[in-house]
Amino acid sequence: MKKIFLCAINNLLSGACSEDCKFCSQSSRYRTDIQRYSFKDVDLVLEEAKKAYKNGATGYCLVTSGKELDEKKLDYICNLASKIKKELPSLRIIACNGLASKEALLALKKSGVQSYNHNLETSKDYYKTICSTHSWEDRFVTCEAVKSVGLSLCCGGIFGMGETPKDRDNLIKSILSLKPSSIPINFYIPNQALPIKKRNLDFKDGLNIIQTLKSKVEKNTILMVAGGRESIFGGREKEMFEAGTNAIVIGNYLTTKGFPPDYDRQKILELGYEVAVGCDGTQ
Repeated sequence: MKKIFLCAINNLLSGACSEDCKFCSQSSRYRTDIQRYSFKDVDLVLEEAKKAYKNGATGYCLVTSGKELDEKKLDYICNLASKIKKELPSLRIIACNGLASKEALLALKKSGVQSYNHNLETSKDYYKTICSTHSWEDRFVTCEAVKSVGLSLCCGGIFGMGETPKDRDNLIKSILSLKPSSIPINFYIPNQALPIKKRNLDFKDGLNIIQTLKSKVEKNTILMVAGGRESIFGGREKEMFEAGTNAIVIGNYLTTKGFPPDYDRQKILELGYEVAVGCDGTQ
């Protein structure tokens, strides 16, 4: 029986990002209506991690806004990761903190982080039109560094930001060239405060993206539908899973709300699947 992996994310540092990514509600360049706060209290994060674990999450992603993993963020994430691992040793810790050096990534690994999430977002050519404050190549180099230090790489992108079908194909090719252990598939969530006003993608496009990736990835690769899942596949989860999805994000995202975890777990069971109890691709 097919098993579905559940992952939860925690936005630990929200907003106040100086980058100009046209798709991101956390950029300080745009007046988006989101919560903005500095580093969350460690005890609060521990409680939130326990709640996610109780809800069935086997992966837990520690996210911070901003361009890169600087020294302050590194110390904070390392401290958090070590404490979460002590309390919940079987919970897989993922970090997502922007561009990162090999030295910083090694420090994360030593603290208990097992995977690093850094998305390419879109094709190399299209990226130039949606971000000018850092390059697509910067992102790719970080992904290579993740693998070089022995961390699992979680790398995907956002679809529906105005890119062409060719851009989507090129993004998929670039992701596959890195051979990530997991691929988060996000669908752009329109925000009128952002320069990108509309999503140029529908249910059929989303299904095709999943099917294309499924036909090309290695056997144990996790294909996780993340941001935008509710608006693209809400009520049509059967097709989403049949297309090749074997993981979803439960609970809320960085600045948008998701379905309640109870809804997702019940839907998985109703469709005849099981909720996975581990992240190694065998449980």
